[in-house]
Formats: sequence, C-alpha cells, structure tokens
Amino acid sequence: QVQVVESGGGLVQAGGSLRLSCAAFSTVFSVNAMGWYRQTPGNRRVSVATITSGGSTNYADSVKGRFTISRDNAKNTVYLQMNSLKPEDTAVYYCNALMGWGSDEYEYWGQGTQVTVSS
Repeated sequence: QVQVVESGGGLVQAGGSLRLSCAAFSTVFSVNAMGWYRQTPGNRRVSVATITSGGSTNYADSVKGRFTISRDNAKNTVYLQMNSLKPEDTAVYYCNALMGWGSDEYEYWGQGTQVTVSS
C-alpha cells in the first residue's frame, strides 16, 4: 500500500510565507526522489523543486532564492518552505514521490493543496 499525504497551504498576503509538508508511506517500496509541482487552471503541472534521497536539490528559476525544499529521510517527509510569496505563486501544489524496489521505480502523487497569494 502506498500513500502520499500533503499538508499546509492556504491563503497568504504577498510577501508572506507558507510551509508545505508531504509524507510518503509504503509497506513495500523505498522512497527515492521527492518533489513539489504546481498547476494553475488550464495549464500543465510544472516542477517547483525536487530533492533526491541524497539531498541534491533542483529548483525552478521562478522560485530560486525564495523557496527551500528539504527532507527527513527517517520520516520519508519532504518540506517546501515558501518565502516572499508572490501572487503568481498561486496554484494547486502537488507532492510527488518516486518509490520503488531495485530497478523498478513508480511515481505517486498527493491529492494537491491550494496555495493562494493575495496582492
């Protein structure tokens, strides 16, 4: 059984901060890379930040210097600290977890959490 459970999100004024959390649960697979993606109506889902199990990170240019992704491997939990938020950061944020065993790897998504930044 696999679960990806997100928390956090909400409404914040421009310039404010929010923190998203995501925990991945599996009775079978190990959790590899995790990340956050976001999607606005009518647009495709795009990567915001990703982190490997070894701690290597990658950020979208639009969030560099404002967002920080981190993880707790013991808890299979990833965090996204979002500072200096802008109205254009408004979106549904989805957690992504790559889980697998050996050479097999599968992609799992959370249910999404709304982030709204007011101007």
